[in-house]
Amino acid sequence: MRALLLGGTGDALAIARELDSSHVYSLAGLGRVPSDLRCAVRVGGFGGVEGLLRYLENERIELVIDATHPYAAQMSRHARDACTRANVPLWAVRRAPWQPQAGNDWRDAADWRGIVERIEAFRRPLWTLGREPLAHLHEIPASQCWTIRCLDAHAGNARAKIIDARGPFSAEGERALFDAAQIDIVISKNSGGTATEAKLAVARERGLPVVMLTRPELPHADQEFDDAASVVIALKNSIDT
Repeated sequence: MRALLLGGTGDALAIARELDSSHVYSLAGLGRVPSDLRCAVRVGGFGGVEGLLRYLENERIELVIDATHPYAAQMSRHARDACTRANVPLWAVRRAPWQPQAGNDWRDAADWRGIVERIEAFRRPLWTLGREPLAHLHEIPASQCWTIRCLDAHAGNARAKIIDARGPFSAEGERALFDAAQIDIVISKNSGGTATEAKLAVARERGLPVVMLTRPELPHADQEFDDAASVVIALKNSIDT
């Protein structure tokens, strides 16, 4: 069985490390490309549903594993459409979202405008949405100084400090960041998992609000898994049988 793994997350990398040379690990091109994998690595987009469909046919892909980020909804939709048309099974890692605990102050926002409205009264937000805030550096109000953590190195400006870093992040490290940047509100995607969860714990213990970007609705997959380990087991079982 020749599988195409759609990646870009820690879950995807964990699966990729278990794949041999007959399989392909696909990355959009953001971040660092692993150099220690046995499987083939493909970097770049496919060109929409039609491009992905051609790739599945040309490469004789027999299984697609969607381990993209929970907010990469367009890629997940493209995978569903292409697999349906190619009659190729689609598996997906559907990581459970974080759930609020006692003491959390979470404020939902559906889009960028909603986020900006919810942080208007604060002075030092910590952005953990990825690269999106980089396109809005010219919009920072005079009353705010932003700290933006993402995978992209960027010079920032007088009102924005950019931290290029990849999780996992520890609670101790997050406390140090909150102290140094005087964070008074956090903006986050509800990504789930443990790699970036520490920021929520630190916000909770300090009584700080978190603006949580609403998760997009993702398409149905033929098989859905909670974590990478379950995918690896299912894949090995499929190959053995």
